[in-house]
Amino acid sequence: MGTVLSVENLSTFFKTDKGIAKAVENVSFSVEEGEMLGLIGESGCGKTTVAQSILRLIEYPGKVVAGSVHLNGKNLLKVKDSELLNLRWKEISVIPQSAMNALNPVYTVGDQIIEAIMLHEKVSKKEALERTKILLELVGIDRERWKSFPHEFSGGMKQRVAIAMALACNPKLVISDESTTGLDVLTQAQVIALIKNLQKKMDLSVILISHDLPMVTAICDRIAIMYAGKLVEWASTEDILNGARHPYSQALLNATPDLSNPEREVTSIPGSVPNLINIPSCCRFHTRCPYAFERCRQETPELREVNQGHYAACFLEEEQNG
Repeated sequence: MGTVLSVENLSTFFKTDKGIAKAVENVSFSVEEGEMLGLIGESGCGKTTVAQSILRLIEYPGKVVAGSVHLNGKNLLKVKDSELLNLRWKEISVIPQSAMNALNPVYTVGDQIIEAIMLHEKVSKKEALERTKILLELVGIDRERWKSFPHEFSGGMKQRVAIAMALACNPKLVISDESTTGLDVLTQAQVIALIKNLQKKMDLSVILISHDLPMVTAICDRIAIMYAGKLVEWASTEDILNGARHPYSQALLNATPDLSNPEREVTSIPGSVPNLINIPSCCRFHTRCPYAFERCRQETPELREVNQGHYAACFLEEEQNG
C-alpha cells in the first residue's frame, strides 16, 4: 500500500489589519491508498484551510507560506496552473460543505456533471451522459433524474449529486469538507454511509473533515486532530479511542456521549479556541488544559512519535516518557 498524499510542514497565514493570523502552521500528515483519514477539531481550528491549501484554493489575503503537498509524487504547490487544473477532478476532488452553493440552479444536474467530465477527459457528450447516469445510480439517484434541476431535489439528494460530481473523473483522493453540514441527522447518516460504501467499492482515499467525533471514529482508519491551526495528535482510530495522548483529544472524547456507557459523565471543554492573530509561542491549548505547567506557557510543543504510528504534540507526554 503506497502513499497517495503527503503533507509536510504546511503553513497558511492570513494578513489582516490587526496582524498575521496563523490559520495553519507546520501541519504534516499522510494519506495511504484506500484509507479514510478523519481530520477533526472545533470550528476555527484550520481544517477547511488545510483542504483549501492542498487544492491551492487559498486567495488573498491568505497565502501558503511554507511546506509541500505531494499527490502521487507531484508537489501541488509547485506545479503550473495548467497542470493543476488537470490534476483537480482527475487525481483529487472535493465534496463541498454546501451542495446548495456548489450546484448551478439554471442547469440540470446532469449537464453539470457532463460538463465536468468533458472538461477533463476526451470523451463524447454521449459517453459523458452515460457515465453521468451511472454515477447518479451509484449514489442512489434514478439515472433519468439527470434532466432535473437542483431545486427539484431535497438537501440530501443535492449532496448525493455533489458526491457524484466529485467522482466524475475517477479521482484517487476525495476530500469531503463537512459535507453533511445543514442536513438532518438521518440524512447525515445516509450520506456518510454512502461515502464509506463508495470508498470501499472504488478503493478511494478519503480525507473526511468534520467536527463530529463519533461519526469519524465509526468510519475512519486514522484520525488527525487539529487545534488552533496546529496538528496535535495523529494516530489510528483504535489508538485515539483507547489511548489518546493529547489533553485536547482526551477532552473531545470526554465531551462525546458514549452510547455503550450511558452512565459516563459528559464534560464540556471550558473556554474557546484562541485568536490566531499574533498568537504567542506556546502551547495553544494551555489556557484550557487541566495539566498545563510552566513550559506549556513558554514553548510550542512539536508533533513527535510517542508510539509506533502514533504522534502527539504535548510536553506532558515528554515529561512522562523522558
